Amino acid sequence: ETQAIAVATLGCEKSAQRVDTIASEENESRRFYLQYFFPPSSVGETGRVGGPGRRELGHGMLAERSLLPIIPDEDVFPYTIRVESTITESNGSSSMASVCGGCLALMDAGIPVKDMVAGVAMGLILEPNGEFVVLTDILGSEDALGDMDFKVAGNEEGVTAFQMDIKVEGITTDIMKVALQQAKEGRLHILKEMKRCLEQPRVSLSQYAPRIEVISIPKNKSMELIGPAGRTIKSITEKCGCDSIMVMDGGNKVQINGPDESSVASAIEMIEGIVAEPEVGKIYRQCPVKTITPFGCFVTIFPGKDALCHISELALERVASVEEVVSEGDFLDVMLLEVREKDKKMSVSRKAVLLLESDSAEEKLPEDVAASS
Repeated sequence: ETQAIAVATLGCEKSAQRVDTIASEENESRRFYLQYFFPPSSVGETGRVGGPGRRELGHGMLAERSLLPIIPDEDVFPYTIRVESTITESNGSSSMASVCGGCLALMDAGIPVKDMVAGVAMGLILEPNGEFVVLTDILGSEDALGDMDFKVAGNEEGVTAFQMDIKVEGITTDIMKVALQQAKEGRLHILKEMKRCLEQPRVSLSQYAPRIEVISIPKNKSMELIGPAGRTIKSITEKCGCDSIMVMDGGNKVQINGPDESSVASAIEMIEGIVAEPEVGKIYRQCPVKTITPFGCFVTIFPGKDALCHISELALERVASVEEVVSEGDFLDVMLLEVREKDKKMSVSRKAVLLLESDSAEEKLPEDVAASS
């Protein structure tokens, strides 16, 4: 008789919940938060629906604290995680239903949670002579007429959060022992039922979830990536269709946020091209020919970084003009020959790649065929 619809939503760092309280620090935010909604219809009533009340805030905070220990660390899963629990029917503990539903929602979303968590509400009937009975998974009437509402959430090993409301003057140690033991038994039973539904988190995110990747770059390259007035990083964001690209950790890391894998992959490729250091002797494949001159052609080996391929380095044989070999817009495989210290100008060779490939081809041929060739 208690039901909750729990939904997990993923977002980037900008989606984090900003915290503004007396005790909060400047620009404080939370990358995981749970919002609890208890409409009057869940108990068969009508009423005004507006902002969350004190009861909704308290129940939501209890469910959030219960799930917080299983949220993966930011360096493992850099997403902002929001769980919304909407109560559709209530005759028991809706906050503990939010814990169970929230855990399953996180797992179904593909979030690599550290463990599974469940919650149960315990009640108490205490007689004047000291005799007592502890109730497990209390209903609304048992909560109203009983002497205790003790909510306990946790995994198979221990407790992640608890909250107690009592209507008597004190609770003895014996009562607490029984209540905690019964709560553990109830929690283990609920976890067993949850595992029948979903035992492990999904191996991949939903196709509708945004994609976030964090890559490391040399710190001295961060300003080059940002560009004057941020033009370079804004250009990459627009060209690749990403939501945002942020330089973090003092310039050592870059977070790319995009609507799908292709946009993020395109942005990573452009970023790596900007921050990469050219390596002499390395072959760069499918480099576009940007311009042609009488003495050679310029090819782009990285985004924004061009190198000269002299006419003498275009082919194995001598050529009279550059146009005999390439045209603007063609793609060449070239080897980096030199990076001048003075002006960082680069020279590449197509001939070196052709020689290397021809030598490799001859090594694969039989000896008599190679000799005749």
